[in-house]
Amino acid sequence: MRRGTAVFAASALLFALSGCTTTVSDPPASFSPPPAGATPDYQLGGAYDPADGVGIVGRDRSDEPAEGLYSVCYVNGFQTQPGELDSWPADLLLQSDGETVFDPDWPDEALLDTSTDDRRARIAETVAPWIEGCADAGFDAVEFDNLDSYTRSDDALSLDDNLALAVLLVDVAHDSGLAAGQKNAAEDAAVLHERAGFDFAVVEECAAYEECAAFTDVYGDAVIDIEYSDELPRAFAEMCADDDSPASMVLRDRDLVTPGHEEYVFETCP
Repeated sequence: MRRGTAVFAASALLFALSGCTTTVSDPPASFSPPPAGATPDYQLGGAYDPADGVGIVGRDRSDEPAEGLYSVCYVNGFQTQPGELDSWPADLLLQSDGETVFDPDWPDEALLDTSTDDRRARIAETVAPWIEGCADAGFDAVEFDNLDSYTRSDDALSLDDNLALAVLLVDVAHDSGLAAGQKNAAEDAAVLHERAGFDFAVVEECAAYEECAAFTDVYGDAVIDIEYSDELPRAFAEMCADDDSPASMVLRDRDLVTPGHEEYVFETCP
């Protein structure tokens, strides 16, 4: 069963990170990166039928994958999802002066405490079934959000802390037959790819912030970029024509609403 294999793999990696050695006899499941240059759609606000020509679709783990298209499953691996705070043990939530630390930009998302081997293993045990659920549903890949949560921790967490958890989560993804996607964190792209084993990147507004090269230099064509219509510093067509922009780009509305909503925006590169 996937769950047993994934939890065993996470435990094996925990021993390895602690300086012990172990051998995993089962070979990893096969997986494929996103198709290079395919047109993406990002549907975290709700699933809907993709437009003609779309080849990659990102959806929340609570939705089904897009039939016949390369589908990426969204998992919030380093912070709590809105509405799920009470499902997490209190000691896995980062604390400061006796108070839970929340993301200042997403005040309903608490930071997970990745500071110790034990906590990281327990977080991985919680997240592993979500990853396996993505695989069971038929997704091709998983993206892990908030890899940079340590930057919002007032130095309570470090890149190495989050990197150690990322190793566990990527291993579960690979053993489940899923490619593993880095979400944002431009400054850490090289180390996340090299040490955690991420296969591709899902990024937001890299063209707007002129940081796409930080991802394409590491992942080549395996970069999916979502730009948002409310904060465009230049025309989207100009971004598409920029040599530094990845081949897979889409323009969406900030809230990622579904078609029919008055704020819905979906535009692809020529």
